[in-house]
Amino acid sequence: MTREPPPPSTPPTKAHVVRCPGCGGPSRYAPDNPFRPFCSERCKLADLGAWANEEFRVGAVEDADGPLDDAPESGSARPPRH
Repeated sequence: MTREPPPPSTPPTKAHVVRCPGCGGPSRYAPDNPFRPFCSERCKLADLGAWANEEFRVGAVEDADGPLDDAPESGSARPPRH
């Protein structure tokens, strides 16, 4: 009874060092950095807090026809289900 050798492991890839979007310091952009692209949990949570406080916004262009609401015209809507 012979055992097959384990599959060859992939060589480790060189981690890229990028600028942390939170503090501007160096950050390892690699799978072993759970905070990537941030350098630390502190920077990651500070960014999350900024989004939660609506300090950042995603730009949008309003449609000339009106809002992007898919609701039917008034009078044909069903009452809400509870």
